Amino acid sequence: MEFRGAHILSVTQFERDDVQRVFEVADSMEPYAHRLRISKALDGAILGSMFFEPSTRTRVSFGCAFNLLGGHVRETTDIKSSSITKGESLYDTARVISGYSDVVVMRHPQPGSVAEFAKASRVPVINGGDGPNEHPSQALLDLYTIKKELISKQRSIDGMHIAMVGDLKHGRTVHSLSQLLLLYKGITFSLISPRELKMPDSIVAELRNAGHEVIETEDMEAGLKDNDTVYLTRIQEERFENKLEADIYRGRFRMNQAIYTRHCQPNTVIMHPLPRDSREEANELDNDLNQHPNLAIFRQTDNGVLVRMALFALILDVTDKIDRNATDVGWYTESRFD
Repeated sequence: MEFRGAHILSVTQFERDDVQRVFEVADSMEPYAHRLRISKALDGAILGSMFFEPSTRTRVSFGCAFNLLGGHVRETTDIKSSSITKGESLYDTARVISGYSDVVVMRHPQPGSVAEFAKASRVPVINGGDGPNEHPSQALLDLYTIKKELISKQRSIDGMHIAMVGDLKHGRTVHSLSQLLLLYKGITFSLISPRELKMPDSIVAELRNAGHEVIETEDMEAGLKDNDTVYLTRIQEERFENKLEADIYRGRFRMNQAIYTRHCQPNTVIMHPLPRDSREEANELDNDLNQHPNLAIFRQTDNGVLVRMALFALILDVTDKIDRNATDVGWYTESRFD
């Protein structure tokens, strides 16, 4: 794909070479993300950060990624604080905000809303999540994490076994990651969920048509065996009619130290897009795994900054200017990336 000036709306835009290009640029961002160097490649550029649905990691990491390249961030963090509550259309909002920005990141609860916004935008738009539909930058950072974790164990994405656990019906992260994995070969998917919350049939069909093996099960113990990676998700309460409906499924599939030791391979990578629901009735990923060396959830969040920096650099066409606009860090900071 041509990254320069492109909207990033769906993982279906990417070919395998495109993913590799993002990962190569992400690797080059480490000195800047790790506060070893400072770049002003995007000095003067403005990111319009529009999040009409709650977000911590995605919103903050996109903002940090832009700041680390020297840009400035202007945020809208609540639909109630925008003119949409006064009846303004997405078209009008897009025309206005894109006049103030050089690139826009948007999250919205309605599927397809970010693509609708992008049609009217005068600048590139990145989908930060549109309801239960897609989350392309999360899929890229998840795959980047999987690649890095498997390389350390002398494995690769081609031929890997991955278990996806939890609310696979509403989880946009597993939808986008599954579709991105269509670009790879010989993967075995163990899809572990209640029957009512299983992966959409259309995605399962695409995986099988691409030659991947797909096992759908409600038996977590059986589904966890022989996987290189376990990707857990929370029950997406906000996608249900009410809390009581979500409570039917909450806490049904949990991972803790005892379950991991009993049913997973010793080197199985543990992932979760966060937030994990740590309430007692849910607790899909227990705190007793916090110090486990194969728990990759915080490496995932760190990798999110690298991947989002790469997307900005590619879209705004500054990959060759980052090092040329670099200086040394002028303050003391402890390393947070060991």
